[in-house]
Amino acid sequence: MARHKVEISGVNTANIKVLSNEEMTVLFQKLKQGDPFARNDLIEGNLKLVLSILKRFHYRSENMDDLFQVGCIGLLKAIDNFDLSHEVKFSTYAVPMILGEVKRYLRDNNSVRVSRSLKDLAYRALKAKETYHNQYGKEPTIDELARELDVSVYDIVNALDSLKDPVSMFEPIYNDGGDTIYLYDQIEDKKANNKDIDFKMAIASAIDELNEREQFILDQRFMIGKTQMEIAEELSISQAQVSRLEKSAISSLKKMLK
Repeated sequence: MARHKVEISGVNTANIKVLSNEEMTVLFQKLKQGDPFARNDLIEGNLKLVLSILKRFHYRSENMDDLFQVGCIGLLKAIDNFDLSHEVKFSTYAVPMILGEVKRYLRDNNSVRVSRSLKDLAYRALKAKETYHNQYGKEPTIDELARELDVSVYDIVNALDSLKDPVSMFEPIYNDGGDTIYLYDQIEDKKANNKDIDFKMAIASAIDELNEREQFILDQRFMIGKTQMEIAEELSISQAQVSRLEKSAISSLKKMLK
């Protein structure tokens, strides 16, 4: 299959090597032993991990070259701090660090003005989340963050929400190779009459015909708003498998609703 050349920061993404878990284990062992080339091989072998994370920011106006370089900083931090003795996949460890680096860059360059006290609380909450994740290997709940920082749950939610970027109504949320579905397509028209009720009931009935995993993926993707990578980590499967299951579920719904 022909691969298309796409360059970001001078890197031809079509030629990026992807390392296997076994190859990365060997390279991390060499890095620990002082091999001067192992670090560079680990960086080059994980650039696609950075690119996969940047896909969720494709709608941003920021220069993708800049975001790629910021993501690479997160990758470097992950490589320098990764410990094989923890017995977790490197991607599991690296994704939060790369994502965090990109989000910090976007927050610092956000045009929306946020009060200093609210921003400080948000950064404290993010730092507490990172510390908790590094210690326990999972995300803390809002209640746990509130107790840790000695503030109310409302204050935590309000602070974290203040750092979220406004979402355009023309934000694409799905594209299966045909017509793109935008956010405004999913916004309910309160003035619409009840003729849509039958259609909504038909959709609900069709969804019930899907298997549990397909229902879970559609719910997490389009109701909760999680990315395919986040769902893949939760289900312990690959992002490609999530993508295939999602497309299969949507295709099944289309056939049942014809």
